[in-house]
Amino acid sequence: MADASQRLESVRAGIARAARLAGRRPDDVTLIAVSKTQPAAGIEALIEAGQRDFGENRIQEAKGKWPPLLEGHSGLRLHFIGSLQSNKADEAVALCDSIHSVDRPSLVDALGDAMAKSGRRPACFLQVNIGDEPQKGGCAVADLPALLERARAAALPVAGLMAIPPVDLEPAPYFALLAKLARRHDVAALSMGMSADYETAVMIGATHVRVGTALFGERR
Repeated sequence: MADASQRLESVRAGIARAARLAGRRPDDVTLIAVSKTQPAAGIEALIEAGQRDFGENRIQEAKGKWPPLLEGHSGLRLHFIGSLQSNKADEAVALCDSIHSVDRPSLVDALGDAMAKSGRRPACFLQVNIGDEPQKGGCAVADLPALLERARAAALPVAGLMAIPPVDLEPAPYFALLAKLARRHDVAALSMGMSADYETAVMIGATHVRVGTALFGERR
């Protein structure tokens, strides 16, 4: 419990420091604790320390782990941050409060259908392959206008954009490009920044940072 509290306090302090340097309010940044592969006990410790937003990247894992946690604690919000198969759209909409990885027309259509059927409307982030990496999800920068138009036509609640910069390269230019794209397309939220670079992301405008290792420690 002490470790969880100390780690959470340290990350929150980093967010606050970066926000102040950028002339922003720390409260305008949502910290998402990336709890993929983490056992319920580790998640419970962070909940008890005051964390409320969590991120998972596999629907089956989330379905097995989160219903008891959500029932046992008030005010929790679950974010889906991994690659989402279109045939899992119904389950993602039923379980999650936001989906950060909307990256192709077929998924837009599946999510639109799932929301129409269920009445639930989790916030959606369009994922951009900001470094043009073939091994990563996300739409190409050039394809973003068409994907955004399709998402709006499907009545998805588009909150903003999400991206993961290339590993081992300076992330700031990629964060700046995502922020520029968000301004160009009139979307407000930016889901960017992880354990190694969340302070940089906050300084460039991140509204949501996805932090795992800095909160839970190294994964086994």
